[in-house]
Amino acid sequence: MKGYLVLEDGSVWEGQAFGAVGERTGEVVFNTGMTGYQELLTDPSYCGQIVVMTYPLIGNYGVNPEDFESRRPFLRGFIVREWAEEPSNWRCEETIDAYLKRTGVIGLSGVDTRALTRRLRNHGTMRGIIGCGEVVDLEALKAQAQQAPHISGQPLVDEVTTDKPFTMENDGLNVVLMDFGAKENIARSLHQRGCRVTVVPARTSAEEVLAMNPDGIMLSNGPGDPQDVPYAAATVQILLGVKPVFGICLGHQIMARAIGCKTYKLPFGHRGSNHPVKDLSTGRVYITSQNHGFVVDGEQIPEGVTVSHINLNDGSVEGLSFQKIPAFSVQYHPEASPGPDDSGYLFDRFVEMMKQFEGGASNA
Repeated sequence: MKGYLVLEDGSVWEGQAFGAVGERTGEVVFNTGMTGYQELLTDPSYCGQIVVMTYPLIGNYGVNPEDFESRRPFLRGFIVREWAEEPSNWRCEETIDAYLKRTGVIGLSGVDTRALTRRLRNHGTMRGIIGCGEVVDLEALKAQAQQAPHISGQPLVDEVTTDKPFTMENDGLNVVLMDFGAKENIARSLHQRGCRVTVVPARTSAEEVLAMNPDGIMLSNGPGDPQDVPYAAATVQILLGVKPVFGICLGHQIMARAIGCKTYKLPFGHRGSNHPVKDLSTGRVYITSQNHGFVVDGEQIPEGVTVSHINLNDGSVEGLSFQKIPAFSVQYHPEASPGPDDSGYLFDRFVEMMKQFEGGASNA
């Protein structure tokens, strides 16, 4: 069955449908990872987006639930050059086609993903629509692509956050993880370090968080524009300085907005497993996993906060360090899944910060 991607600029990209059948609009973005498509498909940060994979063959090791990062896929569509009909891996439980069918995600293969990626790179991310069926009205799809909602202004965090709190029991430090669209490996990374992790909905108030008597507060990744979650920034503003706080991705942006920083949209974002980031305090360069379309404006950092990491591709802010309170944040994903785990030490730093914290001050 034929399928089509139509961008808001009117360009049409024909391919073969796989996965579910239907139509979906979304922001069209590209990911440069060679592996990790299972984690990508279940990463809530892709909510509202149609993802183009630049690597030409996807699905060669199949799908298994052990590598999922959330309860279901939240992305709107998935575009590849070729998908593997006969995956080969001892952990494989189903093909990517079967998985997309079962979870209602529309896929498109046979697309010239190199040309499509160049268009997005040169002109920026665009709204688009992916559609397939026995009869497809391309003119209607063009109109729908141009009328599709922008990624900003949508309540995407409300779509992906947990409905109610739950706890991963342990005997160590008590961490509250605010779920703005958290990948499961964030909680696992803390739990593996002995922490008791309580995951709470995004709209949990500061008073409710503090009533849980946490040793520290983790702010997760998530989808969309950080300007669309002012309630989260207001909550974090209260929590900063009261308890140790560590923010990742959207959580990093929310922390920044809580202290008065601005954020802005990148032309085509950072999505992949091989982005070089420099730690300005040590000069060391880390290869990182990233998935974001917005960044913190480095020109408006308040006193008492410094830029701790930068992206070596475009110089954008990749981390913040707070001098007077126990808090820090990074734009990239130290929990990986997928990607390198070089930055896993940041969870160790957070654990040490919680241990050292006393009376609202920290030497960490």
